[in-house]
This record gives sequence, structure tokens and C-alpha cells, in this order.
Amino acid sequence: MSALARYFKDQGLLVCGYDRNSSPLTQELEMEGIDVVLNDSVFELPAILRVSPKEKILVIVTPAVPSEHPQLKYFKSEGFTIKKRSVVLGLISNQHKTIAVAGTHGKTTTSAMIAHLLKDGGHECLGFLGGIAANYNSNILLSDKPEVCVVEADEFDRSFLTLHPAFAIITSMDADHLDIYGDKDSLQDTFFDFIKGIPSGGTLLLCEGLPHPQREDLNIMTYGLSDSADFSAKNTRIENGTYVFDFHYPGGRIENIACGLPGKHNMENAVAAIAIYTRGGFQDGTIANSMASFKGVKRRFESICKKKNFAFIDDYAHHPRELEVSIKSVRELYPNKVITGIFQPHLFSRTRDFADDFAKSLELLDQIILLPIYPAREEPIDGVDSQMLLDKINKDYKKLVDKSELLDLIKQLQPEVLMTLGAGDIDRLVAPVKSVMCQ
Repeated sequence: MSALARYFKDQGLLVCGYDRNSSPLTQELEMEGIDVVLNDSVFELPAILRVSPKEKILVIVTPAVPSEHPQLKYFKSEGFTIKKRSVVLGLISNQHKTIAVAGTHGKTTTSAMIAHLLKDGGHECLGFLGGIAANYNSNILLSDKPEVCVVEADEFDRSFLTLHPAFAIITSMDADHLDIYGDKDSLQDTFFDFIKGIPSGGTLLLCEGLPHPQREDLNIMTYGLSDSADFSAKNTRIENGTYVFDFHYPGGRIENIACGLPGKHNMENAVAAIAIYTRGGFQDGTIANSMASFKGVKRRFESICKKKNFAFIDDYAHHPRELEVSIKSVRELYPNKVITGIFQPHLFSRTRDFADDFAKSLELLDQIILLPIYPAREEPIDGVDSQMLLDKINKDYKKLVDKSELLDLIKQLQPEVLMTLGAGDIDRLVAPVKSVMCQ
């Protein structure tokens, strides 16, 4: 939503919006000239919305806003034009040659990598990203005359079905959002519908092993870390703490590509990004340098501080598979250290649906601290809370605390390696923890 706000502001339009809480991001938007309302009362709406002709106003809504929200009900009752965020993103992206990155994991980092390769390679690019790209300190890349548009294709609420990209990547199809889909088969069917929306002659790049519907009119290729993928990483090694590999593609290779992000999953993301870059005809000899200069995405395995006896990593992981990959990557970096993880479960329904898997992934930590569930758009579910999840975890050190108790506990524990994990508002705790542990 904030990327769309910035896009329309760049177009010279008046932009205002609502959020439930103030955050560094809403404060940045206000400094950029975008009015942000933090109260859901209709009377708090900017006056311009009550005096301007309705035909000149577009109301964009995200599924996170409940249907009973007072301001949304007002816009509906007064006959304003209202469109879902995904529809608006589709309208914008469909005006350009678009690269869309879909998948239950990895899409934010991969889309940011692609946008950076394009930008750093001198290509005009419009990019709508799902996180703050550290190279640009923004979730959007703007251009007056973009050669290509890069978008993160979100499967939640079937949002990505509004996109019809010339190039599509699918990174994963693990079960998620079962409150929307019901089961993994329905989720997979929706990914198949996304694939069906790719125009004839387009390119589909799949992580090796993923299923797909038959489309004889598409260029369907695979990527991965094995020799059998069309695009692959070979001669992989770690040099000075950095993954280095040779990128192999049909007809050639690019040697000595350094991926500064930890974890084999990020090397796989890099293969996908380079593959779509070369497949799109943008190859210009800068790939190795551009990839080496990619700084990652905030809250995607972000190193907050690294001292002699302490390391602090913040990660957006909120699905069992993401937790597993993130924790294993930290273990790879710090094999002989005690790893303490603070996890804030996201959504009652996701906690209920994957409780056993969450417990198994969290057991990869040495010390486990749980926070109460972040509800987001949901109402509580009977019997589903963080205590229920804690009871399933088989580990000597496990603890459930309120956010207000966390700093005192961290000071007491003095962890060697600390991870903050989750997609709720746990990010608000990163700065306070950093202030007491990273000085």
C-alpha cells in the first residue's frame, strides 16, 4: 500500500491514507507529503475527501482492512470508487512489460534482486516490492519511462490473479493462507490460475520440482541448485563468509557470482533473479558486480549488529518452512553458538493450522521465547494462543512473555546469537533490543 501511495504521489496526485498505528514507515510517508490518519473515525478523514467531486477520488483498500471499518463503510455508502490494492497494481503493471515474482516464500528478496540488477545495470525500471530494499531504502523504484515493471505477486486473497506478466517466477507453493484456501490443493490450483493468466509467448520460470499446468504457448523453464535445472548454480563455495557460485544457463555460464546474503535459499533466489534478467534480454556484463552490491531487504535475514560475543538478526519468517530455513542459515553461520529466538506468531488461523510444524521448526533453536499471537485482521479463535504452541515445543528452555517483559529477559539471558522472528509488530522491538544489546 505504501508503494502505491508513493507511486501516485510521484504522478503528481494528492495522496492520503489510513493506518491503525504510527510506524517509521507512516512517518516517512508523512515527511514525503502524504497525509496519514491514525484514527478510524469518519470525522478524521482529510477535508479534501468531503469537498472534492467523488469522480476525482479513488479509494484503494487492502484485504487487511475489515469490512466493518467505519471509514470503509462511509466510502461505500457515499458511492466512492473503491478498488482492491491488487486490482490497482494490476492496472498499473499491465501497462508495461512486467516481471512478476510469486511464491509462498522468497518473492520479496527475489523481486528486489531483479529490480536491483535492472537498476544497477542502467535499465529504467518501475518496481513494486514487498519490503524495503536496503540499496534504495524504499519499497518502490520509480521511473518516467520504464523498460520493465517488477512486481511482487501476492497469493493472499488470490490477489495475483489481477496480474498478466510477460515474465513470471514461482519460487514455492507450500501450504499457507489456509483461512482463504482451505487446503494445499486449492492453493496450488490458484497458482495454476496465475500461470494461465500469463499471455501467450510469455516466460514462466519455476523453482525445480514445482508442478504446473500444461501451456504449450509458454516458455517454461526451471531454476535451482542441481544440474538438472535449466538455470543453476554450480561450483558453489563459501569465500570469506560469502556464497560464491558459477551461474549456468542454456548456452553458457557466468563465473564467480557472489551472493552476499546468507543461506542456500538466497543463493537459489539469486539464480532465479539472474535467470529472468538474462532471459529478458538485459544481459550487459554487469551481473556479477550488481549481485555483489545487493544489500538485501529489511527484515529479510537482516543483520542488526555483529559484535565479538553477540550477533542480532531480524527476520520476517512467519511460516514453519521460513522459520526452518532462517534458523538453519543462522546455525550455518554460528555453528558453535547458543541461538536464542524470539517468535511472534502471526494470525490465529495460521498458528492453528501449522501448530505442529511451528513447534518442530522452533525446536531448531537452543532457547525459545514466544510472544502473544499477532492477530492482524483476525478475531481470536478458542483454544488457539501462544501457550498452546508453547506446550507443543519439546525444548528445555522455552518461555512465553509479554512484549513489555522482553527487554528485561534479554538482559538477563545475555544471548550469544539472537533472532527476532515474525510478520506482526515484532519489528517495533528491534530498535529497543538493539539499544541495550548492541552498544
